[in-house]
Amino acid sequence: MTDPEVIRRVLTELGDTWAVVGLSQNRARPAYGVAEVLQDHGKRIVPVHPRAETVHGEPGFGTLAEIPFPVDVVDVFVNSRLAGQIVDEAIAIGAKAVWFQLGVSDDAAAARVRAAGLEHVEGTCPAIELPRLARG
Repeated sequence: MTDPEVIRRVLTELGDTWAVVGLSQNRARPAYGVAEVLQDHGKRIVPVHPRAETVHGEPGFGTLAEIPFPVDVVDVFVNSRLAGQIVDEAIAIGAKAVWFQLGVSDDAAAARVRAAGLEHVEGTCPAIELPRLARG
C-alpha cells in the first residue's frame, strides 16, 4: 500500500479535478460509487470511457487527451493490462497524480509515473481514504 502521507497529499493538496477512467453509467460497477464519493467530498469528476457518457451530471470523454481542461488526478478503474496506456496518457496531459484502484497493478507503469514526477497511489481507494481523512 502507498505511504499514507502520499495518499493525504493527493487527496488534499494536488487539486480537485479527477478523471475517472472506466467510469460509465453502470451503477453496478465500483467506479460509479467511488465517483459519487469523490463528488461528495468536493472533487470534480470527469468520466473517461469509450462511450463518453455523462455520469453524475458530468459530461464524459472518450480519452484523457479529449479533456479540454487540466486534470489533477487520474483514477484508473481499468484492467491492469490497460494501465500502462492510461499512465502514458496521464503523463502526456500533465496530471499531477495517478491512482490505481484496488486490483489494478502494473509495476512498469507505476515506475513511469514516478519517473515523470507524478504521485502514485496503489492498494487502496479514495472512497476508503477520504472518510478516514475526514475523521482525522
